[in-house]
Amino acid sequence: MQLRKVTAASAAVLALALTATACGSGDKDDASGPGGKITIGIKIDQPGLGLKTPDGKFAGFDVDVATYVAKELGYDAKNIEFVETKSADRETAIERGDVKFIAATYSINDERLQKVDFAGPYLLAHQDVLVRADDDSIKTPADLNDKKLCSVTGSTSAKNVKEKLAPKAKLQNYGGYSECLTGLENKAVDALTTDDSILAGYAAQDAHKGKFKLAGFKMTNENYGIGLKKGDADLKKKIDAALTKMVSDGSWDKAVETNFGPANYKNEKAPKIGDVVK
Repeated sequence: MQLRKVTAASAAVLALALTATACGSGDKDDASGPGGKITIGIKIDQPGLGLKTPDGKFAGFDVDVATYVAKELGYDAKNIEFVETKSADRETAIERGDVKFIAATYSINDERLQKVDFAGPYLLAHQDVLVRADDDSIKTPADLNDKKLCSVTGSTSAKNVKEKLAPKAKLQNYGGYSECLTGLENKAVDALTTDDSILAGYAAQDAHKGKFKLAGFKMTNENYGIGLKKGDADLKKKIDAALTKMVSDGSWDKAVETNFGPANYKNEKAPKIGDVVK
């Protein structure tokens, strides 16, 4: 009799443990369809791509792509929860199940493919530089020699220029791209470097229209993909189908024009699914 009590108690403890494990798995999403919820990782500080506006809403190309994909997966727009995923935290957020997928200027590369899977790509970006609209002195990457080149602390973009293209460039590391833009406007620096899509997003802001221009150097290829849990072939297939439809029905072009148009961003055409340009 006593044995039965102990066994029952143990079973109760085990059940509670299993419940706690399930709750802590990070899978926040309910079933898709009306009433279902989905959590998507984005950037919240990149104008034109992923930005949280003062009224608490989210805007940008990545946001538009993520919203379109979520709707194709069966989620109502009102049930999409966008959460910030910083670059260093993206793989962890996916592996832990904090998000269903991530659309956050997430370049597909071999190192990341060891930890997560990618749908797409949905945008081919390139490393470029942003200069003042009236500055015609920087026509090639080599012209950055002896120029003050700005990027954010920890960025590989400025390092790439310094090591491979303009060894005499004078690097200026700032805390954020907004600071670099201020420095560029005030002539404290001569150029800002990172992905052209990010630069275009900043240049397209109302406060910056007409002040800056992209040099169009295309120094690297950055294939933006949608990151998801490794091994989830069914979700990857569904997201790929959604991205294909977004391109075919014109929604992709519309999103590009809305978010990058004011910067005269010479974007590449929509990449084919699975076509990762090295």
